[in-house]
Amino acid sequence: MIKVVGLGPGSKNALTLGTLEAVKNSQNIFFRTKKHPVVEYFDEIGIKYSTYDDKYETGESFDEVYDFIARDLVSKAKELKDIVYAVPGHPLVAEKSVQILIELCEKENIKVDIVPAVSFIDALMESLKIDPVKGLKIVDAFDIKNQILDKRLGIVITQVYNSFIASDVKLALLEYYKDDTEIYFVRAAGIENEESVRKIPLYELDRQSDIDYLTSVYVPCDINNNKDFYDLLNIMEILRGENGCPWDREQSHDTIKRALIEECYEAVEAIEKNDDDMMVEELGDVLFQVVFHAKIGKDEGYFNINDVISGICNKMIERHPHVFKNEQIKNSTEVLQKWDEIKRKQQDLNSYTEEMKHIPKILPALIRAEKVQKKASKVGFDFRNVEEALDKVLEETREVKDVYKGIIRDRIAEEVGDLIFSVVNIARLLDIDSEFALNYTIDKFIKRFYYIEKAAKDKNLKIESMSLEEMNALWDEAKLKIQ
Repeated sequence: MIKVVGLGPGSKNALTLGTLEAVKNSQNIFFRTKKHPVVEYFDEIGIKYSTYDDKYETGESFDEVYDFIARDLVSKAKELKDIVYAVPGHPLVAEKSVQILIELCEKENIKVDIVPAVSFIDALMESLKIDPVKGLKIVDAFDIKNQILDKRLGIVITQVYNSFIASDVKLALLEYYKDDTEIYFVRAAGIENEESVRKIPLYELDRQSDIDYLTSVYVPCDINNNKDFYDLLNIMEILRGENGCPWDREQSHDTIKRALIEECYEAVEAIEKNDDDMMVEELGDVLFQVVFHAKIGKDEGYFNINDVISGICNKMIERHPHVFKNEQIKNSTEVLQKWDEIKRKQQDLNSYTEEMKHIPKILPALIRAEKVQKKASKVGFDFRNVEEALDKVLEETREVKDVYKGIIRDRIAEEVGDLIFSVVNIARLLDIDSEFALNYTIDKFIKRFYYIEKAAKDKNLKIESMSLEEMNALWDEAKLKIQ
C-alpha cells in the first residue's frame, strides 16, 4: 500500500495527526522534495527519509519528473509492500505527481490511502480573507497557457517558482487583464514570520525579488476589467431583451443578412489597407453579426452560439486529420486536396457539377467565376496556357461586336458575360486575383479622374462643359503622373 500524506502549507502547526502518525510509524518514507519549510521539523525529530530532489536536476520537464516519481513509487511499493509518500500541501490539491500515481496504482491494483492535510489554498484564503463560495479557480503556473481565465472568478496561480515562470504567468494574464490590474503576490502563506502578502500591479509581477517555490499569485474577481466574449453575449442579450432596443428586437435573420456581407467587406478593406486599428474595429463588427444571428437562433429555439462554436470546432478538427489525427500530408497542396475530399463527403457532393452548384450565388460574380473555373480545371477542362485564354477573349470580344447593336438584350448580356468570364480565366491562369485587379483599376480610375476634375477647377472650367477631347488630353497627362 502507498499512503500519501500532505505536509501542509509549511508551518509545523498545520501538520495533521494523520500525517504525523504515518511518518513516525513508517520505515519507508519518500518526500517529493526537501524544499518545504516543515521538513526541517522532521529533521529535528530524527525522521529518516529519501527525496526526489535530484530528479529535478536531470529531468527535461516537470511532467517527466512527476511521471518518474510515480513510477518509481509503484516499484518501491511492490518491493517494500508499505510506503509513505509525502508532498507539500494537500495531496489532492495542485499535486500532479499524486494524480499520476493514483492512475498507475489503479492499473497495477495497488491500494492508495490519501491522508488529508491543510492545503496552501486554505492558508492563502485565510491570509487574503477570501470566500471560495463566491468563485475560485486554481491554476498551475506550468499549465496556465492551456487555461481559460475568467475575470468573474478569483484566480489562484500556484507554483510560481521563479522570475522566469512569473514572466510567463504575467504574459498569460495580460491576454485577459489590463496591465495595471491589482493582484496579490503571496509568499509562504500560513508560515509564521515568513508570510508575505502584498498588492502589486500585474506588470510588476516578475520584478519581485523574493519569488521562490513558496510563491503564489491571486487575481481577484474584477468584472470591470477588459471586455471579453461573454460581455459581448451579455450585451446582445440586453439589446434583444424586454427592456432593450426596439430595433434590435424586431430583427430577423433575413433583415440583417445584408449587414453581415457589408461588415465582411469592410473588414477586407481594413486588411487591404493594413490598418490594425481598423481591422480590430471591423472584425468586431463581423463578430457582432455572428452573435446577433446566434441570438436570433436562440430566441427562435433552433440554435445558439454554443452550437455555432461547436460546429466550427468539429469541422476544423475533421478537416485537419493531419493535425488532429495520424494522417500524413506532405504539403499545402495535399492539405487542400484532403479538405475538398472531406468536404465532398460531408456535403454529399457526388459530382463536380454538384460542387459548382454548391458555390454560393451570393458571392461576387468574379470570385464565383474563378471558383467554378478551378473546379473544372481539376478534371483537366481548362486552357493549356494563357495564350489560349487570350485568344478566347478576342473571340468573345468579336461576339459582343456581333450582337451589341441588336435589340435582344438577353443575347447582349449573355455575350458580355462570356467576355467577362473569359477575362477571369486569364487572371486565374496568371495567378491574379481578378477581384483585386478590378478594384485596383477602379481606384486608379478614380485618382486619374480626380486629376481631370482638379485640373479643370484650377483653370476655372466646369468639367460638365469641357469637351471629350479636352478631358482626354488631361487623362493622358494623368496617365503619365498616376500609375
